[in-house]
Amino acid sequence: MRDYNTELNALQEKLARKGKIESMLRSLRSQLTELQAEEGRLSTQRSKEQADVDRLEKNSLAAFFYAAISKKEEKLDKEKAEAYAAAVKHDTARRQVEAAEYDIHALETELCDLSEVQVKYDRLFAEKMDAVKLENPAFGDKLCHMENRLGYIAAQKREIDEAISVGQGVLRQIASIEGSLDSAEGWGTWDLLGGGLISDLVKHSHLDDAQAQINDLQDRLRRYHTELADVTVQANVQAQVDGFLRFADYFFDGLFADWAVLDSIHSSQQQIGSTRCQVEDIQGKLEGMKSVMQAEEDTLNTHIQELVLRA
Repeated sequence: MRDYNTELNALQEKLARKGKIESMLRSLRSQLTELQAEEGRLSTQRSKEQADVDRLEKNSLAAFFYAAISKKEEKLDKEKAEAYAAAVKHDTARRQVEAAEYDIHALETELCDLSEVQVKYDRLFAEKMDAVKLENPAFGDKLCHMENRLGYIAAQKREIDEAISVGQGVLRQIASIEGSLDSAEGWGTWDLLGGGLISDLVKHSHLDDAQAQINDLQDRLRRYHTELADVTVQANVQAQVDGFLRFADYFFDGLFADWAVLDSIHSSQQQIGSTRCQVEDIQGKLEGMKSVMQAEEDTLNTHIQELVLRA
């Protein structure tokens, strides 16, 4: 008899990839709509904050008022910090829009190449069923469906493995950010005790490191969210992951709310720690799902062996 299994397995690989791409595209298009709206909002906010700085630096009434009460420099520093925070958040949002658009284009191109795979699979599967029934009608139908289930399980295990791998990268990045924040906290405490200019510079150097790493973390969180789109996890987990897409905004709000205050660092530590706990929780659920599927796969393989031996 023709080696249908090899051909079907190859097509099933392509079907699994097609399904994953479709799920990823749905997720990415939804993300893109939100990201574009957020980028527009942050662009407006950035312009507003910069206008506040420009107004104080020029001969405006606001500048005259603050100069008259000897608080112009203090007010200007505050406005510059707010403008910088707005610029960082807007740049991050803009980069996220560009990354999402690039991913969508690449996936749409790949999906186009897989447009006929379902038709080919259905045709070949029907041929195999007919051939098996002719040779041994007693277990032909049952065998075909069990093998089809095995193919589904194998595809799901691959999706879970990919999601777990991305999640591990997220956790590594979070650990690095936590290290930078911990260092900033230590130098910030020393600064409060009179550490002087050196401790202040080192503290802000560690905060700059954390800021740079947040951009990479945001990309990893978005990929994690997209990978999970094709894994059948509980609804509460999916909702939990949705919150990651706004993580950078919350982080930057905490980090730049008051540049010189140690409480800002503590707030950022709490936020990144909360995100780490969520990712760890999802990783645990994915590992559990993988174990369940492995057990089902082992059981099905045993049943198929028994059927073939009895045939």
